[in-house]
Order: sequence, then C-alpha cells, then structure tokens
Amino acid sequence: MTYLLPILAVLLSFAFVYITKPKNKEGFKLLLAFSGAFLLSLTIFELFPEIYKNNEPKTIGIFIMLGILLQIFLEFFSKGAEHGHVHVNKENNDFPWLLFISLSIHSLLEGVPADHDHSILYGILVHKIPIAIILSIFLLGSKLGLKKAVFFISLFSIMTPLGTYLSSSTEIISKYYNELTAVAVGVFLHISTVILFESSEGHKFNLRKLLVIIIGILIAYYL
Repeated sequence: MTYLLPILAVLLSFAFVYITKPKNKEGFKLLLAFSGAFLLSLTIFELFPEIYKNNEPKTIGIFIMLGILLQIFLEFFSKGAEHGHVHVNKENNDFPWLLFISLSIHSLLEGVPADHDHSILYGILVHKIPIAIILSIFLLGSKLGLKKAVFFISLFSIMTPLGTYLSSSTEIISKYYNELTAVAVGVFLHISTVILFESSEGHKFNLRKLLVIIIGILIAYYL
C-alpha cells in the first residue's frame, strides 16, 4: 500500500478532472489549505523527533536548510506547482520537461521517509491530491493533448513510490537516511508554509480556511 496509494492518489485525481471538468476552484483552495496544515503538522510531530534523535542537531539543521534551498531552486523551474500554481504557457504543445523534472525530484525526496513512517505517507497523500488535481486541470486545458497529459501524470505518479523503494533497498540511501529525510523535511517545511501563507489571500480573515487548517493540525496530532 505504501507504493500503491501515492500512484492511485495522482491517477484518480487526474481521472476526476478528466470526467468532471471542475470549474469552481474555491473547494480546491480549502483542500490545499488543509493539506498544508496537515503536512506541516505531521512533519513537526513525526519527522522532527525522528531525525533529531541521536543525531547532531546542527548537522541535521544544515540538511533541513539545504532542503528549503533546494525547493526554492526547484520552483524556478516548476513555477510553484508543488503548492498549487502552474504558470506554464498553455498554448505551447511541447512536453514540459523542466516542470516534470523539478516535480520528479520533489516527489522522489517525498518518498524517502514514507517507508519508515507511515503517518507521513498520509501527509504526502493529502498533499498530492490537490496538487494532482490542479496539475491535471492545467494539462487537460493545455495544447499538450491527452496522450502527453496521461504520459506526464503517469510518470509523475510513480516518483514518490520510486523514492520509497530506493530508500528501502539502496544501501547508500539507507546509510544517509537521516540526512535525506532532513532534506525532505526542509522541502515539506517550505511547501506547507507557503501554502498556509498563500491561503490567507491579501491577509484577509477567512473563517473557513482557518477552520480547515485547525482540523488539519488536530487530525495530524491524533493520527
């Protein structure tokens, strides 16, 4: 299930968009806010204690900061698709390789801690669903064509399970598991906080978004 669930989350999100062709994005914004709060909370409750236990705090801190910097770098190419923004020319029918590669690196890193901590797997799933929906809306609304869109989303769907598999079966990744998990933590911190900051558009109070954020934190705490 660790390998299957991330694939299903992406493929079913794509199928949902293809069948329903959703127009109202407000519900997706609420889901995105929930996912940001849920992922951030699981990162703090589950991964922080794990990576700091029996490890040099400053060394782990360096790798967390490297994860944040890596995600900032990747977003120069993905244009923020990891937190719900796709700013690619819809009129272009060329395969968006830069978007795909940056999202793939992000997803591979996501998969590293999933095999060791199943709680974080749920955070990744909840994060992936709104991102996959928004990405699918873009792909199906662009001039890429259905075949290229299916090819993109299919490859994207296997990247997180691939990261999990490499983490559990590759000796060098297993050896540096704590360091790579710390990089993934940095990635999670950057993405989730950006989602939460962006969820309060114009810094206006929004009771519904505040409630879904609180619900996301509570569910993560009791999971």
